[in-house]
This record gives sequence, structure tokens and C-alpha cells, in this order.
Amino acid sequence: MTPLLSRRSWPWAVLLLGLCGAGAASDPATSALPQAELVPGGVALLIIAAPPGKPPRVTFAERPVLVLPEADHWLAVVGIPLSQAPGPALIRVHAVAEEGAALGFEVADKQYTVQHLTVAPGKVDLSAKDLARFNKEQPRIHADVATFSAAAPGTLRLLPPVPGIRSSSYGSRRVFNNEVRSPHSGMDIAADAGTPIQAAADGRVIDAGDFFFNGKTVFLDHGRGFITMYCHLSEIGVHAGEQVKAGAIIGKVGATGRVTGPHLHFGVALNASFVDPALFLPPPAEPPHGG
Repeated sequence: MTPLLSRRSWPWAVLLLGLCGAGAASDPATSALPQAELVPGGVALLIIAAPPGKPPRVTFAERPVLVLPEADHWLAVVGIPLSQAPGPALIRVHAVAEEGAALGFEVADKQYTVQHLTVAPGKVDLSAKDLARFNKEQPRIHADVATFSAAAPGTLRLLPPVPGIRSSSYGSRRVFNNEVRSPHSGMDIAADAGTPIQAAADGRVIDAGDFFFNGKTVFLDHGRGFITMYCHLSEIGVHAGEQVKAGAIIGKVGATGRVTGPHLHFGVALNASFVDPALFLPPPAEPPHGG
């Protein structure tokens, strides 16, 4: 643990620790925390020494950050966006000064794969009508992902939303019909159409609707900027404002929106940035061995 600011310059004695593996946290049950990976699309777990009671206000790229209490300090759980350049990064802890004390950490490089996909031409080169719809939907989606509620999540470890083979497509550069598009910001889980989808943790339904690219989609707020997203559903089984428990059925797998076949696109966001869902899930089950 390396002090970045002395007690003379900062009365709360703010400290930083980059935790680089599951189970690296100190006192709380480590099963409640995601794995840390200091890369674009990863998660940083940063220790902040501050008085108990009200959590310190922490921001990253001017977005509020999830902060959790531990035995004798606070833990900032920072989502690192895919667009983050490798190298120095910083969070700010706001207390005495409104601009906050800057605390640096290092983001390592990570090379993601390239995926070549073929879809209907109208899902790549949008008509004027479809482009207008997409542009109208974007602020709504951005607002959903940027939701920051006061209550802390009960856990940052998630249930698999559906059984099935998880692709390693998070972060991959998508090439649709030979045209490069934005990196893939979620995990695709193979499942048959109609497979029930369960809430990955307790939460509140922020939004549920049908979007041009995402198809029928549900957004869940788990607290303090921790959001999960479920896309391409054939049916939505919940409504905005509804409280759901972990494991509750929220819809069914489908092939709505821009897809090549039925599957679930599962997204996880912290501080309005989609990060790698694999960091929050238990390891996939081992395939059965023939005997």
C-alpha cells in the first residue's frame, strides 16, 4: 500500500491500492467483490482511508464512483472504460476541496480480438428513419447506464443470467459486413430462444423497452452506479420501477435488434462504463466428461 498524499496535505489520509485478483480485499467477504483487472474494460479496487459513516464522494472522469465500507476504510470500485488509454489514470476524492484530491493508478494494455459478423445491410448502413430512431434512443440508454442511486449493492458478484456457453467477445472489435464498428461492450451467452433470463442480483428495473440495435432490453439498477443490461429478448417480463430479487425471471432469450441468432447480450456497468462481465461472474461450469 503506497500513500499518495501525506496526512499533512490531506486530513483523511487517503491511500491507494491496486488489487489485481479475486480475493485481494482485506476484511469483507471477498465473494462479494468482483475480480480486479487494471486494463481497459476492467475494474480497479482502490482503498481509501476515511472516517466511517458517510461514504466519501469519489469520481472518475467526472462520474460518481461506487464506494463501499470496509472494516477500517472505504473501497472505491472503479469501472475502467474500454476507451481508456493504457498508462496513468486517476480518481478524485472530494472532501476539503471541491476539485478533489487526485489519486493515480496505472492501466495496463490489453489486446482484444477482432470479430467479423454478417448481418442484414439495414443494421449497418442505416436508413434516415432508422438513424433518427437510433439517435433518439441513445440519450435514453446513456441515462439508464449513468443511473446512480444512493443505496449500496448487497453484492458485486452476480448470478449467471442464463445457462449457456459464454463467449469471450467482450472488448472485441466488431466488423459488420466488412465495416468496422465500436468494440463489443458485453458478454454474449449462447441460449435457445425462449430460455428464461434471471436477474443477476437484487435490483430495481430502471427501464424496459425495444431498441433498434439492442432489441428488447431490460436495465437493472443494483445501487451506486452498478447496472446490468439484458438485450435481444423475445419477451420482457418486468416493468420500469419494479423491484426484483436475484434469480427472478425478467424475460426470455430472443433475437431482437441487431443479432445473428438467438442469444443473450449481458452488460455490466460501473460509473457509466461497460466493463467485462466475466469479472463479476463465477467461473463457467466445466463441460461434462465422457465416460
